[in-house]
Amino acid sequence: MKQSRRASHMDVSNTVDVTDPGAVGAAVRVILQKRYPTSDFSVVDQLVTDFARLYSGDFPGFRACELPYHDSQHVLDVTLAMARLLDGYEAAPGPVGPLGPQLALAGIAAALFHDSGYIRRIGDNRHKNGAAYTRIHVRRGARFVGDYLPGVGLADIAAVCARIIYFTGYETDPGKLRVASDRERRLGTLLGTADLIAQMADVEYVRKCRDHLYEEFEIGGIAGKNGSGYHGGTVFRSPDQLLESTPDFIRNTIELRLEKQFGGVYQCAARFFGGTNLYMDAILDNCHRLQAVLSGQERVEIYPSRP
Repeated sequence: MKQSRRASHMDVSNTVDVTDPGAVGAAVRVILQKRYPTSDFSVVDQLVTDFARLYSGDFPGFRACELPYHDSQHVLDVTLAMARLLDGYEAAPGPVGPLGPQLALAGIAAALFHDSGYIRRIGDNRHKNGAAYTRIHVRRGARFVGDYLPGVGLADIAAVCARIIYFTGYETDPGKLRVASDRERRLGTLLGTADLIAQMADVEYVRKCRDHLYEEFEIGGIAGKNGSGYHGGTVFRSPDQLLESTPDFIRNTIELRLEKQFGGVYQCAARFFGGTNLYMDAILDNCHRLQAVLSGQERVEIYPSRP
């Protein structure tokens, strides 16, 4: 599949509109129901509805999402990737054993709200944009799910979700995170993997890094002329510098994060797709395009969205 033939609102399989919460919710429910046919996943509809309300500014006590990179499309893309990874993992669980329907539901809930820590509360006048919480958004997200899930009848998975959200924090060593079991740790590595492969496989990843991610980093105080180091990381002084560093970021993410720290569970996607890992193929396409952009052979332009 050539990325140039995929519109910006479509997933890597070119079958699901990842800007549409209903479409993603329906796709996720089909995956879960097929994998666990005797379990009831109707609550997924409630989770997706509340996610959509939260990001649109219709959730009580919260403003709408203000971030252009970590937006609702990113979260829906991650949630769909999480469902696919879960299904691929459960097809051949390995020594840790199967996760089962309850942990699978926890994984989906955590995926939907893993970036909720970027959303400002109505009375928050400390900052003008949720990106200002970049350094602490993971902790804030864990607190959000801990407060929210009991209110929709999911108190039994609230603690699990709050713990595994920390696997999406790039500054953390997942091996040092406290979890309740090996199965929960595996769930966390699947979530962290979904977060990374979904964004790096986005057909507009190169443009979004330059135009949106840098903006968020600058607002968050970890880029720009007034930026300071974030857990020892590089302070980017311009969008072009961030773009130039992206090939190394992708390489390190795959070799260190995905392969070593997360145990290579990204390969579960290939199982889901019947042998071909569409996420890794899309990431490779993005690498080729990025190299062309950096060498001056291609311009960064906006991909066509809806026809």
